[in-house]
Amino acid sequence: MNRRRRIFEGKGKILFEGPEPGTLVQFFKDDATAFNKKKHEIVDGKGVLNNRISEYIFNHLNSMGIPTHFIKRLNMREQLIREVEIVPLEVVVRNIAAGSLSKRLGIDEGTALPRSIIEFYYKSDELDDPMVTEEHITAFGWATPQEIDDIMALSIRVNDFLAGLFLGAGIQLVDFKMECGRLWENDMMRIVVADEISPDSCRLWDTRTQDKLDKDRFRRDMGGLLEAYTEVARRLGILVDQERPMGTGPVLVQ
Repeated sequence: MNRRRRIFEGKGKILFEGPEPGTLVQFFKDDATAFNKKKHEIVDGKGVLNNRISEYIFNHLNSMGIPTHFIKRLNMREQLIREVEIVPLEVVVRNIAAGSLSKRLGIDEGTALPRSIIEFYYKSDELDDPMVTEEHITAFGWATPQEIDDIMALSIRVNDFLAGLFLGAGIQLVDFKMECGRLWENDMMRIVVADEISPDSCRLWDTRTQDKLDKDRFRRDMGGLLEAYTEVARRLGILVDQERPMGTGPVLVQ
């Protein structure tokens, strides 16, 4: 891994130069972060689980004709992906009130929304990823009106798929965050799903007990983050009952 050229390092992943032009290797770290890294721990094995879960979801999206940057998983921590130009937006699709939506609008957590709501946030750690409107996006050139339409269409399709996938595993999809990128093929460009989709980027509740199976366990100091992610992987059939990711648990990073 150290011999490859590092392209970019984020809070949860590192991107390395890929083996072929137009490809990258995406490495999943064990870092657990919240509030733009104001809270940070190392949870041994988290990267392995996120890699496996994201691979499972992206393979299904590809097979359904939903375009993504994912090519294949290389090993327990790495994926081969297509190089894309990331649109500087986080797209949040909400089905049930939780988190910042509940705080902003005074809606009790767990309240079913009248319909799925799509929100946009400008990707900027320095600004704490502020919420923005389509007017902001087009005015500042972060995406064109057509690209916004494409992103919204993709997010609705992904939401429909994820909601059904998780419901079949006894899990309620409360909301999720998605990122998109511009994939260039010769002179043609299309918007594709990028980054990852995992319990790091989804709110997932057990349909029977309402237990949280996502990163809120870390944000809210509930404990059991690795066990929750492992349970999601087990229910999706990614891990057998006897298989567990290597790791000893959380380690506080000073």
